[in-house]
Order: sequence, then structure tokens, then C-alpha cells
Amino acid sequence: MTRAFVFPGQGSQAVGMGRDLADAFSVAREVFEEVDDALGENLSRLMFEGPEDELTLTENAQPALMAVSMAVIRVLERQGGLDIGQGCAFVAGHSLGEYSALAATSTFTLSDAAKVLKARGRAMQAAVPVGVGAMAAVLGLDIEAAAEIAEAAAQGEVCAPANDNAPGQVVISGDKAAVERAIALAADKGAKRSILLPVSAPFHCALMQPAAEAMAGVLADIQLQAPSVPLVANVTASAVTEPDEIRDLLVKQVTGMVRWREGVLYMKENGVEELIELGAGKVLTGLARRIDRDLKARALGAPADIDEFMKDV
Repeated sequence: MTRAFVFPGQGSQAVGMGRDLADAFSVAREVFEEVDDALGENLSRLMFEGPEDELTLTENAQPALMAVSMAVIRVLERQGGLDIGQGCAFVAGHSLGEYSALAATSTFTLSDAAKVLKARGRAMQAAVPVGVGAMAAVLGLDIEAAAEIAEAAAQGEVCAPANDNAPGQVVISGDKAAVERAIALAADKGAKRSILLPVSAPFHCALMQPAAEAMAGVLADIQLQAPSVPLVANVTASAVTEPDEIRDLLVKQVTGMVRWREGVLYMKENGVEELIELGAGKVLTGLARRIDRDLKARALGAPADIDEFMKDV
């Protein structure tokens, strides 16, 4: 069966994540220790014990989620003999998950991925003062309808689709007042409901331009290797392997829309039959089934999941 490995984004974090992996597998503990050393802080303790409000901070959640995904990958490689270059046709990640995908395919080293994500989280948080921006999930409308609503709601402010996650699930982002106007318009357009999201900044919109500029500087100093498996990029929803192009797309991704629905369909159209979600939570597994019912999907985040999967590797 042709597979793609996919990596979750912010929102999948939870206190306790990764602890069962660390308890079960020495290689998972090594991953968490390497990330701690790279950052010069005990991120793994925050992951295992909380408090939740600190773990949820963007600068902590992003490297933490990458660490759990990489722990799963390393266990599969060490315990299951997985060769990622042979084991899947594509990799993809939702927003910060792109960095996990690129670490898994050796574009980034693990320590570089941790440092870059820490910097990315800080830059995204600093780009917009708390309370100025907002994000909202619009349920029951397609991307075209959501884009029309966002454009009508902008009224000179920023308001745009940030994530095209699945049919009937679009996230919009921008100035808080504009996003609130979009929520009101969405109800008139027939949205089932619209929900303000508990996020600390308006990600993936033009308000993030200062963060994009900061990331251009950070990424310019990082050595990137060609990935061992093609990456289906958020910004283009198509495959990329050239390091300089990947670097450019990672900068554009900060302000650009996450074209997740299109990316999943691209993988399906190019032969993928099953998505394997590696890391915390099962968000992408649920989205896969909404995007295309014919796609198989499963999540590997706990030791029992990994043991079951390794029987098939």
C-alpha cells in the first residue's frame, strides 16, 4: 500500500504528550534529551507535566510537537527498521508540522529544527500585539465562500482564509474586528457555525509579515539538505525537493494559507492510499476521512499504535 507520512500542527499539544513514548523506548528519550539540549531548557518536563498554559505558548508548543513526531519516527526506524525514504511516497505537515516532516526526512537536523521552531514561535507571537488579531473556524462553507466572506469583512483591515483544512472546515485569520464581522457574515451565508479559536496570534495572514521577515533571517543561516522523500508544501499543495525552494516556501508559509485539503488530494491523485499521522493527537487522521472517504488514515502516537504498525512495516 502506498503511504504518506503526515505531521500535526499547533492545537494537537496536550500535557503528558510523549511521556508514554519516553517510558517505553530509550530512543524516544534520546530525542527529547537532544531537543532539551538544543534549546537549553527542560522542554520535555513541560511536555510531560505542564502547566498547560505554558505548553500552549506558541514558542513551546511548536518545538514540543516536533519532538513527539520525531520520537515516533526514531522509534519506527530503530525498533521497526523503517527506512523513511523507502517507506512512504510523500511527507507533509500542517503548518509547524512541515518542520517535523523536514526533520524526519533529514532536511533539518533535529537540533536545528528545535531551534528554528523556537524562533518561529517567538516571531509569530511578537508580530501582532495580543488582542489585536483573531482566528475563527468557519464550519459548513467551502473555501470559495469563506474567501468571499473574508474579503467582504475586511473593510480595509486584514481578513483572509488561513487554513483550508477539509470540505466545510476553513479557518480565517486577521484583525479581530474583521474576523468578528466575518463570523456574522458567515451565519448569513449559511455556515453551520463559526467559532473564535483560542489562539494567541492571527497566524497565516498578512499580519504575520514581521514574523516572515524574521524567519527569512533565521532560515538563511541554516543548512538544508534535500529531503529523502518529497515534501507536499502547504503553500503550493504540490511536491518539492529542492532545498532553496523549500527555504523560500517556509518563509512564505508564515503569511500564506495552509492548503491542507488540496495537498491531501494531490497525494491521493499521485497514488497515495493511506495517510499515517505521526505524533500527538489525531487531527489530521480525522481530516483525511473528511477530505476523501477512500483514503485510509491512522495515527501513531502511543506505543501500542507503533507496535501494531510495525507488524506491517
